Amino acid sequence: MGLTNAFRDLVVSAVYGNSITPYNNANSYIGVGDSSTAFAATQTDLQASTNKLRKAMDTSYPTISQNVLTFRSTFGTGDANWAWNEWGVFNASSGGTMLNRKVESLGTKTSAQSWQITVTITLSV
Repeated sequence: MGLTNAFRDLVVSAVYGNSITPYNNANSYIGVGDSSTAFAATQTDLQASTNKLRKAMDTSYPTISQNVLTFRSTFGTGDANWAWNEWGVFNASSGGTMLNRKVESLGTKTSAQSWQITVTITLSV
């Protein structure tokens, strides 16, 4: 899973003292899409042209424990019923800053299923 240049720039801006949109329960979203386009740090959104959706955090997420962030969203029976080939974490329901993007096949979700996705990010130097 790669962190994006946009996230890097957001962190630098926060360190400098600028006001940013935090990745908290009110602002965090996990997005899923059907694109298998390779990750590039310059990307600012999922690469799917139409089959992509962001869902808000479940109650009490994200969590933080030292340098580990954990995000979790639930996609109900009417949400994102396609092949899940990419996912990412965002700080807005649209636009905003994409923290990361991962390209991997998670299977094909159908309307008979609810899926929960948990993303754990460990930041280290």
